[in-house]
Amino acid sequence: MSSLTLSDVSLRWDDGTPLFTELSFTPGPGRTGLVARNGAGKSALLRLIAGELTPSSGSIVVDGTVGYLPQTLPMLDDRSVAELLGVATVIDALEALAGGDAGEWVFTAIGEDWDVEERARAQLDRLGLAGVSLDRSLRSLSGGEVVSLGLARELLRRPDILLLDEPTNNLDTAARERLDAALDDYTGLLVVVSHDRALLDRMDRIAELRDGRITTYGGNFSCYLATVDEAQRAATDAVRNAEQQLKREKRQRQQARERADRKAGNAKRTLSDAGLPKIVAGAMKRRAQETAGRGDGVHARRIDDARNQLDDAERALRDDDILVLDLPDTTVPGGRTLVHASDVRVSRGGRAVLDGVELTVRGPERIALTGPNGAGKTTLLRVLTGEIEPEDGRVHVAAGRVAYLSQRLDLLDDDRSVAENLAAAAPSLPLTRRRHLLAQFLFRGDTVDTATGSLSGGERLRATLACVLFAEPAPQLLLLDEPTNNLDLAGVAQLESALAAYRGAFIVVSHDAVFLDRIGVERRVRLDGGRLREPSDDQDDGDTRDYEDDQADQDDQDDQADGTR
Repeated sequence: MSSLTLSDVSLRWDDGTPLFTELSFTPGPGRTGLVARNGAGKSALLRLIAGELTPSSGSIVVDGTVGYLPQTLPMLDDRSVAELLGVATVIDALEALAGGDAGEWVFTAIGEDWDVEERARAQLDRLGLAGVSLDRSLRSLSGGEVVSLGLARELLRRPDILLLDEPTNNLDTAARERLDAALDDYTGLLVVVSHDRALLDRMDRIAELRDGRITTYGGNFSCYLATVDEAQRAATDAVRNAEQQLKREKRQRQQARERADRKAGNAKRTLSDAGLPKIVAGAMKRRAQETAGRGDGVHARRIDDARNQLDDAERALRDDDILVLDLPDTTVPGGRTLVHASDVRVSRGGRAVLDGVELTVRGPERIALTGPNGAGKTTLLRVLTGEIEPEDGRVHVAAGRVAYLSQRLDLLDDDRSVAENLAAAAPSLPLTRRRHLLAQFLFRGDTVDTATGSLSGGERLRATLACVLFAEPAPQLLLLDEPTNNLDLAGVAQLESALAAYRGAFIVVSHDAVFLDRIGVERRVRLDGGRLREPSDDQDDGDTRDYEDDQADQDDQDDQADGTR
């Protein structure tokens, strides 16, 4: 039985900023889903366990071999599939032996892995990569194919402990089903960082990293949510009761003071009328004041106790910030044609990725671009931005800004702070206005001076959205490629809020059906086999038909404003 124990682990970044202090965590056997808000340290925790980071203090005891699938994989890399899988050297040695080379290096390289090529091929086939050769370049693969390839690499190593960081990123429905099947067969200790509810519902337990501590909940993600919701209801009731108790204690102290003042006034008049000696009257007055002071002290202690109870109750409440935005500058008239792509063709590796694609985007349309991994969705988005020149066909783009949020979120300068990136995107905005806008995107106080390169996935998305949506000029068309990757559920809700406020058109690539419904997608197109298709209006059985836009009579005013590639 493999095991993993973290005891009093602390981690500080190079600038001295603490991420967590004296954190302890012992995941049980089976499957553990690790959840937290973006920036809490989920990925850093996995890197600590994998040995990529060294804790500032504390101990990490690992009994067994560790496999680790990171959140970011080399999508633009000239290495071969075999090199990423870690089997290239063994395969070279096997080929050398077959060619007659029986040197010592050959047998050293092979070791016990005589069947490594067969195992590698079987693992690729199992994860839907049957058509991917071992000598193929990573650069030619889609994001989803690279994620599946990374999982294949870790499973080939047969680790005792498997750490997965957002393993469903970029995966289509079929690839997610294959991932589920592979994890069902894995018998070691599994720790998964994910925002994917379906995957988290397959876990045995949920470990939540919050405020530098880990709390473990038995059962899957749905059970965890039910437990948290119940606790939040109880916390809300506790806050309400504590607020009422604090008000009562303050009111009772005020009433006690008023009674004491009345008694003191009455006593003064009585003593004056009684004609008592000054020394006796003074003693009686001091005793009355002492009695009133003791009573006031009792009430003060009760108020402090009530205030402490309120503080404790408020700490139990979860504060999940949301974005509240207004983006009037992004408005697009309903009849304006933003994009018209006609008979677009692009090849990759001798294969037609886009083979006669037709697409027209009019007004503030909200379009979901779907399709299997490797179909060319990202390629199409890059054609629309002008990053890729089509081999044939025409792309007509209206005057106005097109903003592209790639899977890598690489629009910003990592060496600049969040505030500096926004200043570069919107140089005419006053400093106070920029800071106000960043506060709307939850960058407050000193966080606006944080280097973009050190942001978490969710923080980076918020910073990118701020710079894109308030750039000069404002974008009329957004192209979003898997924007929910690496986001926690709060981050997804924040993205939904931003897109709800956006008044232009967007095309979004996503396999998250719930997300697409919540952002008001009104049109869905599917890229498969090089052709763009969309559900037929007169069919409800899931069939698709070729999508061909026959709106050839473009408005003269649009033509005059258009730019052609």
